[in-house]
Amino acid sequence: MKEKFYLTTAIAYTSSKPHIGNVYEAILADCIVRYKKKAGFDTYFMTGTDEHGQKIQQKAEALGITPKEHVDNISNEIKKTYKAVGVNYDHFVRTTDKEHEIEVAHAFERLYKKGDIYKGTYSGYYCVDCESYYTEKDLVDGCCPDCGAKVQKNEEECYFLKLTPYQDRLIEYINTHPEFIQPESRKNEMLNNFLSAPLPDLCVSRTSYTWGIPVSFDPKHVTYVWIDALMNYITGIGFHFDKECGEVYKKYWPADVHLIGKDILRFHTIYWPIMLMALDLPLPKQVFGHPWVLMNHGKMSKSKGNVIFTDDLIDIFGVDAVRYYCLHEIPFAQDGNMTYELVTEKTNVDLANTLGNLVNRTLAMVKKYFGDEAIYSSEATEFDENLKNIAAEAVVAYKSLMDKFRVSDGIEAVMKLLRASNKYIDETAPWVLAKDEAKKEVLRTVLYNLLEAIRISASLLEPAMPFAMEKIYNGLNTKLTSFDDLAFGSEKEYHVGTCEVLFKRLDVKEVMDKVLAKEATKAKPEPKKEEVKKAEKPEITIDDFDKLDLAVGQILEAKKHPKADKLLVFKVDLGTEVRQIVSGIAKFYKPEELVGKKVIVVKNLKAIKLRGEESHGMLLCGSDDADSYLELVNINDCKPGDTVR
Repeated sequence: MKEKFYLTTAIAYTSSKPHIGNVYEAILADCIVRYKKKAGFDTYFMTGTDEHGQKIQQKAEALGITPKEHVDNISNEIKKTYKAVGVNYDHFVRTTDKEHEIEVAHAFERLYKKGDIYKGTYSGYYCVDCESYYTEKDLVDGCCPDCGAKVQKNEEECYFLKLTPYQDRLIEYINTHPEFIQPESRKNEMLNNFLSAPLPDLCVSRTSYTWGIPVSFDPKHVTYVWIDALMNYITGIGFHFDKECGEVYKKYWPADVHLIGKDILRFHTIYWPIMLMALDLPLPKQVFGHPWVLMNHGKMSKSKGNVIFTDDLIDIFGVDAVRYYCLHEIPFAQDGNMTYELVTEKTNVDLANTLGNLVNRTLAMVKKYFGDEAIYSSEATEFDENLKNIAAEAVVAYKSLMDKFRVSDGIEAVMKLLRASNKYIDETAPWVLAKDEAKKEVLRTVLYNLLEAIRISASLLEPAMPFAMEKIYNGLNTKLTSFDDLAFGSEKEYHVGTCEVLFKRLDVKEVMDKVLAKEATKAKPEPKKEEVKKAEKPEITIDDFDKLDLAVGQILEAKKHPKADKLLVFKVDLGTEVRQIVSGIAKFYKPEELVGKKVIVVKNLKAIKLRGEESHGMLLCGSDDADSYLELVNINDCKPGDTVR
């Protein structure tokens, strides 16, 4: 039976679109799980979104939508970002999931009945951005010590979780389970900075906002974020208080590792284990506090304006280069720095030169010197054993380091093998061997050794850069890609194909020009309405026009939008389907006037939600510059679904 491995990330907060500093954790988790799966483990990887709290309620109010609409939008944005960067989770939990909300309410009630939760009044400094309370001595220049935002002094009735009754038990557990908090420096931080003095009781409810899970026996209170969010690690895999737990929970809990940012280590290594102890549930085996991704040596923060978004990085560098930088350049226990210039440099040096050039040079030489002949090892050179020894050492070092989650160091062990392979080319000089017919078999051996080194390296790098490594496997035309095939000489002979360029060299000036152009576009203020009306639009070609999919539609139903007076909601027959389309024409038409009309629809407009109603398409209208009148474009004789040319 396979050994089980359950990994979770901290769930992402749904206040706004995540930057690369947030997404780094998911990339790291994905790499670890891919490694464990490849190493033969039965893995389960869960991530998700944290969707309650005052900050989210305020964001939604500012946008004029409900909190649920807001978290739906951001949660979907996070899923798209994870997919774009190759994060392959087994389950995506949301704290607005009904099952989660039910079990959180049960947990709160059980802790209250047990006497571990009591009602009181809290007075302190509150950071909305971090959803955290601080004492005056915690503040830095009167601001939040974590994010630097302004705090507000609050006093409100709330419930508290008692921590001190479990403090000694927790300290003993940490001391008898040295692997529980990793890296070691994080464990020392918790023991020396927080657990060396009596723990203050933890505020676990709020009354100053409503967007949260109500306390069942006192509904003016909502459950505060840390009981709500932390419970996801068990509710998301099927834990239940009042009925039999699901098979996933039975199989995988306790978690093998909670992978979290070092800034929330206290919540996961003190509050969470105490909650589990109080609920008589097993503790996770390990909490791993990873470092931060810094921007120009400062913590990324939207309030500071120093963030880099994942999709912007992917647009310039590609998925595998982004993953590589995050995994190789963020050390095991120290913060890592990121700038566009640094990513460009590492892409050029490590990926385009060391890896990409090695692969393409080797395959090109095979094709040039041997065509479709088999490549195998028959005669040796004086440099062969050294390359084989470095390959064997790389495999051992990589596995040992990855087992300890030292991902950066594990990747570096493989990079040493790739550098040694490039050196091996210089030492053996295949282009010289090719000139001597008597050295043909030696040349075959040299190229075979290079192919084996590339194959082993690709297998080890696959968890970090799965898409690029798949291209290498295809170029080598090999099926020996598992960790069972890492011995040098496992592939007896090669019949190679071709491999597209894996990583292009980048010009740092061109990269920065793109970045600055994009930032200028984002920073450009919205034009005034009258300016938009008067602005001349650029000329387009027939190719531009062909991008529009225009069709005739017939309005079957029309009604007012329940949350917006200016909007009408239509059901439109497009011949092969019926679409819902929302249009801002309520000022000019009554819904009943439009039923039965044939209109022109932009079919390939991306679906969006307008004040909670999905709109998939657009109705074409004409209007004057001042919007004093508007007329829906009508069609008479065509039938629904007909193409508009």
